[in-house]
Amino acid sequence: MSNTHFGFETVDESQKASRVRGVFDSVAPKYDVMNDLMSMGLHRLWKAYTVAVSGARPGQRVLDIAGGTGDLARAFARRVAPGGMVVHTDINEAMLKTGRDRLTDEGLVLPTSLCDAEQLPFASDSFDIVTVAFGLRNMTHKDLALKEMCRVLKPGGRLLVLEFSKVAKPLEKAYDWYSFQVLPRIGQWVAGDADSYRYLAESIRMHPGQAELKAMMKTAGFGHVDVHNMTGGVVALHLGLKC
Repeated sequence: MSNTHFGFETVDESQKASRVRGVFDSVAPKYDVMNDLMSMGLHRLWKAYTVAVSGARPGQRVLDIAGGTGDLARAFARRVAPGGMVVHTDINEAMLKTGRDRLTDEGLVLPTSLCDAEQLPFASDSFDIVTVAFGLRNMTHKDLALKEMCRVLKPGGRLLVLEFSKVAKPLEKAYDWYSFQVLPRIGQWVAGDADSYRYLAESIRMHPGQAELKAMMKTAGFGHVDVHNMTGGVVALHLGLKC
């Protein structure tokens, strides 16, 4: 059997998905509040930039993977109307339900699917844009997920991966202090769960940096990959074009 990482812990590959599911079952009810607190509201700007860079236009089909509470799905739905479609997906049922309910409350009914990014239940060459925001680092086989994202994109389609990345050297000490001292305390205070937020901080450190993720996307079949660093490399947007 093969091992993988769950934060800083080494676990059997067969255990990771259920462990990650437990984290997001726990954080789902407070996910949006925690995002605002953790990023000081910056996650909204990062996502807005992602939508702007996507080039999405009316009539296009968008697949939002690990769509969670629906921030990107909502924004893309506005960009591709009229005539377009956004499919909102997540592997975690609690997150998907939270997002679906939130979107429905706002009068926005989108197709939703509970699915694994490593085995997407969609036909090849069927989407103009695929997005995954803050979800890739939690996947067990990132290489397989990236290949699947490439497969379902139409030729010329775009993959947008918005994810925490390798921060600039001068910011490392302050960022580590915030991640491992402040973040778990906020998680305990707001969500009653320090451990899940400690895992999230650890998972960021185990995720490939900018150059490594770019190489992985090229290996997965993307002919050109641009990297957009934001907030000193705290977050990076990788934009891959399918040939």
